[in-house]
Order: sequence, then C-alpha cells, then structure tokens
Amino acid sequence: MLNPHYVVGLADGEGSFTVYVRNPNENKKVKRRVKAEPKFYIKLIEKDKYILYELKKFFGCGSIYFQKDSRPNHQDCYRYEVFRRDDLEKIIIPFFKQYDLKFPSKIKDFRLFCRLVKLIKHKDHLNDLDKVYEIKKLMH
Repeated sequence: MLNPHYVVGLADGEGSFTVYVRNPNENKKVKRRVKAEPKFYIKLIEKDKYILYELKKFFGCGSIYFQKDSRPNHQDCYRYEVFRRDDLEKIIIPFFKQYDLKFPSKIKDFRLFCRLVKLIKHKDHLNDLDKVYEIKKLMH
C-alpha cells in the first residue's frame, strides 16, 4: 500500500505534469485531434510496473500502458497516465496541492499545469490557443 509521501517522491522523480498543445502557428495537413490535452503520468521500467498498478489503486483512476523504447541504452517501460479532465481536476490536482512536491522544476510545472487545466476548463484553449501554447512553452 502506497502512502502520500511515497507518491509525492515518485512524482518528483519519475512523474510529469504536461499539456500537449497543438502549435497554433503550424500549418500541417495532419493535426492533433484536440487543441490542448492535459496529462499527468509516471513512467517506470518494466520490472517496476507493479508500483504503477499500486498507484492506480491509490488514486482510483488512470490507465497503465506499455511503452516500447527503441533508443539505445533504454528499456521498455510502463506508464501510468491520468488524462480525464475530471480526474485531473478532482483527484490529481487536489492531491498535489495537499501534499507538496519538493523539486523546484516539478513545482513550477505543476503550477503551470494547474493554470492550463483551468484555462482549458473555461474553454480558453478554443478562443486563444496562442496564450495556452505560450504558457505550455514555459514547462520543462
């Protein structure tokens, strides 16, 4: 059974708060299906994947995916990911507001992540994708 402090340490070291944002200035024939997509994930090597299943139980949400890595000196991984906006807003964000991250870079990304999730919730990404994209560029 995981405890909150272990989860914070895991997120500090192996986690990511990110928002995939389509570049509004790029004219590609194939575009992302969505304009902005927030995600929280933790990626671990295959032999440690059991921790991701414990993490899924801990939060009560999210999915676990196999992630093949063909780069030299890298191993295949498993990824615990939360992408449902409702789960991000009601479970993930409140947890990390209650239990503080420790790494300054992760704290910065989390604050920007919260800001972007709020903008997306208010549909600002539909009206001002440039603003969302500029904030995203400040993330690690």
